[in-house]
Amino acid sequence: MGAAQTDRLKIGVSACFLYPDPTRAAFAKKTLQYVEQSVPHWIMSGGALPVMIPSPTGDTARGDVGFDDYAQWLDGLVLHGGADVWPGSYGETALQERWQGDRNRDDYEIALVRAFAKAGKPVFGICRGLQLINVAFGGTLYQDIPTQRPQALVHRDAVAYDLNFHAIEVEAGSRLAALLAGQPSCKINSVHHQGVKDLADNFVVEARCPVDGMIEAIRHTGASWVAAVQWHPEFHKPEQGTLDDAPILQDFLNAARAAMTPATP
Repeated sequence: MGAAQTDRLKIGVSACFLYPDPTRAAFAKKTLQYVEQSVPHWIMSGGALPVMIPSPTGDTARGDVGFDDYAQWLDGLVLHGGADVWPGSYGETALQERWQGDRNRDDYEIALVRAFAKAGKPVFGICRGLQLINVAFGGTLYQDIPTQRPQALVHRDAVAYDLNFHAIEVEAGSRLAALLAGQPSCKINSVHHQGVKDLADNFVVEARCPVDGMIEAIRHTGASWVAAVQWHPEFHKPEQGTLDDAPILQDFLNAARAAMTPATP
C-alpha cells in the first residue's frame, strides 16, 4: 500500500509556456501553460505528488494568489527544461534572433526560485532549470555552445534528442559524489545548446563534461537548498546504461521533508 495521502510530499513543477499561435489547432488565440509528463512521473517515482504551478501573472490574471502562496503551501520546487533563457535576464543581448528565449518564463521562474528559497523550501533544476537557477543568482550563460565554444562536444543533437549521451566527471568530495558512490556508470543524456558560462556566486560545480569542461551539475553553498543538473534524469532508463538518478531525487525529497519539520531550538 502506498503512503497515506497526508504523508506525501507536494512538489511544485514550473510550467512551460505556449503563446497564441494562429496555426495551432487548439486554443490558437490563448496562452497555454503545461508540463511534459515525464517530469511529474519522475517525481512520482519517489512517492511525491507533483503539482504544476500556473503563473499568477499575465493578461488574464485575477485574484490575489501569488508566488509566496505556492512556496508556503508546497514542499519543494522542480524547474524543468524547455525554452532558452532570455539573454537579457543575465545582462546580454541575443547574438541571434532565434536565441531570444522566453522572457516571461524567466521572470516567472526567477520569482518562484526566490519565493521558495525565502520560504526555506528546496529547489531542484533540470536542464533549462540549471541555467535559470544560475542566472537567478547572478551567473551568465553561453547563448549557443556550438557558436561560442566551437571545440566543445555536441551537447544537443536534434535528431537523437534524448538518445544523445556522453560521460560526466563528478567532482570528488562533492555532495553529488557522495550520492552516486558505487554507481558503475556516469553516462548521461545531453539535450541542451546553452550552458553555464560564469557560475553564480555561492555555487560550486559538482560535475563537468570531461571532454570540454562544460558544467553539468551545480549546488548552492549557503543556507538555501538549491541544486541542479544539466541532463534530464526523467529521460534515463536502466537499459540505456545511464546514471541511476534515484539517489538525486531522494536527496531532494529528503530536503523537502526536512523543511516541513521546524528546527529544534
